[in-house]
Amino acid sequence: MATLTPQRIVCLTEETTEWLYLLGQEWRIVGISGYTVRPKRAREEKPRVSAFTSAKLDKILALQPDCVLGFSDMQADIAAALIRAGVPVTVFNQRSVAEILGVLYQVAAMVGQGAQGLSMLQKMQLSMQSAQALGANFSHKPKVYFEEWDTPRISAIRWVSELIGVAGGQDIFPELAAQPLGKHRILADDSEIIARNPDIIIGSWCGKKFRPELVAARPGWGDVAAVKTGQLFEIKSADILQPGPAALTDGLAQLHRIIMDWQRDVAPGRTAAHTGAAA
Repeated sequence: MATLTPQRIVCLTEETTEWLYLLGQEWRIVGISGYTVRPKRAREEKPRVSAFTSAKLDKILALQPDCVLGFSDMQADIAAALIRAGVPVTVFNQRSVAEILGVLYQVAAMVGQGAQGLSMLQKMQLSMQSAQALGANFSHKPKVYFEEWDTPRISAIRWVSELIGVAGGQDIFPELAAQPLGKHRILADDSEIIARNPDIIIGSWCGKKFRPELVAARPGWGDVAAVKTGQLFEIKSADILQPGPAALTDGLAQLHRIIMDWQRDVAPGRTAAHTGAAA
């Protein structure tokens, strides 16, 4: 009888690699992205065959994959080249929390682990609901500026914006979060960021370390509430900007902790009740 599930999978982005490992299906993976850091052992066990917008097609073809998993329009050229070479390719384009959950379920079902995947996703949803319930009780919801890139400034993608809300904050650029492409979330200058006066600034600069001292020193930023109170933080891109398990678990946990600490230490009119909730 023919095998119905893929046996040789190449993951062009980290989130599907992490998810397959969590499902106990890492044996199916034959190639990964060079940007993969979750789980750490994947880099030791699997050959790296791609960056984000480029790939080593000869190496991928030599692996004889029966399934290649990619993400977004940014990988359209890689996908097209592989399709022309006769390789089965699935490219997801998830942008929201709901879409991330849906894609993770699809991947689990593809490898015959639909029931296990659903159970794991339901646990993630329960954890998100618990965080959201705590945040709903905040009398002050901090305004959060999430910076995905510094030059030019790029604000939060949709799932990050939604997770900020789950954690009890307010993304200051929700209208930009609705834009699926990074180029449409570019802020032409700093004046609008300064005008919206975020209480918290979170940086997640892909491929380089966030430098809060450089952000604080930007012209005109000295009067921003977050700079005045020292509320500038980094969440590593691997924990929040991969549309998979990391964002819904570790990424959300870090957002939640930052916002809970703000409630305890900085929020106007904070009370013992706030402090108790934060504990």
